[in-house]
Amino acid sequence: MLNRLVRLVALLWIAATATAVTASAQFPDKPITVIVPYGAGGAGDVTIRTVSLPMEAALGQKLIVTARPGAGGNLGAQAVASAAPDGYTLLLGATNNFVINQFLFPNMTFDPVTDLVPVAMVADVPSVIYTHPSVPAKTLPEFIAYAKANPGKLNFGSPSFGTTPHLAVERLKLMTGINLVHVPFQGAPTAVQALLRNDIQLYLGGVAVGAGHIEAGTVKPLAVSSAKRLAALPNVATLAESGIASFGASNWWLLAAPKGTPAAVIARLGKAVDAAFADKTVQDRFTKLGFTSGTTDHALLVAQLKAEARAWGDVIAKAGIKLNK
Repeated sequence: MLNRLVRLVALLWIAATATAVTASAQFPDKPITVIVPYGAGGAGDVTIRTVSLPMEAALGQKLIVTARPGAGGNLGAQAVASAAPDGYTLLLGATNNFVINQFLFPNMTFDPVTDLVPVAMVADVPSVIYTHPSVPAKTLPEFIAYAKANPGKLNFGSPSFGTTPHLAVERLKLMTGINLVHVPFQGAPTAVQALLRNDIQLYLGGVAVGAGHIEAGTVKPLAVSSAKRLAALPNVATLAESGIASFGASNWWLLAAPKGTPAAVIARLGKAVDAAFADKTVQDRFTKLGFTSGTTDHALLVAQLKAEARAWGDVIAKAGIKLNK
C-alpha cells in the first residue's frame, strides 16, 4: 500500500513537471500584461513603451501596459506579487518598489525582494544634481563646502517623501555632515518649478526634467550620478570625477515576475529585453532621455537588490525617516 502511494505521488510529480515544462516551452502564447505602478506618462511608462516593440517582435506577442498607481507604487507591485507565476503578469517598478518601500510602509503584505523575481534591469536613470544659478558653486564639492558654511539655510526638494531623490540626499547628508532642509513636492514638475524660483537650492532629477532649463541658464548642473559622463550632458562631471562616492542618486526600472515563475520563462523574457537593448532605435531614445541600458544577469540582479535593500534600510534608520513625518 505504501509503495503504491509512493508511486502515485511520483507519477503526479512527473505529470506536473511535464505540464510545467510544456507550458514554459510554449511561452508566450498570449499577450503579456506589464503593470507600471505609477501614473501614465511617467518615466516608467516611457521606459516600457520604448522597449516594447523589439520585445514584442522577440516574443511574438503584444505587451499590454497598464498603469496602476497608489500607495507609493505598492498597489501595482502587490497585484503582480499576487498574480499567477506564469510570466503573463509582470511589474515594471522603480527603485522604491523593490528596495525602499518595505522600510517606509509598516503594513506591506509582501516582501518585494523575495516575492518578486527579477527579469531585467531595463533602464537606469542617472540623476543630474541641479542647483539654482544664484548658488555660488559650480561643482558638487563646492556646493557641499557652501552648505557647510551655511548650515540649515539651504533647501533640497524631492518629488515626494521617501522617494529615491529624497533618500539619496539624506545619504549625502550622512556622508558629508551637511545640513539641508527637505521640502517634498507632489511630483517632479512642481519641484523643478520651486528650483527655478530658488525656493529650493538642490534637486536630483533626470536629464529630461532639466535639460531645457540648463540651456536657458535657469538651473545649474553640478554632477551626474552615472559611471560615465552622459552623452546628453558631456560637460558635466560624474560623482567619481568630483571625488565623491556614489550616494544612490540613480533611479532604475526593473522588470519582475511573481515568485515561482519558471526559470525558462524568466530566461525567455530576458532574451526579449536583450533584443531591445540591441535595437538602435531604443539605444538612441535612451541616450536622448539620459537613460542607460541595464542587465538581464539574474544572479547580479538578485545580489544588487539585496545589497541596495540593506543600504537604504540603513539610511532610513540612521536618518530617522518615518512616512508620517
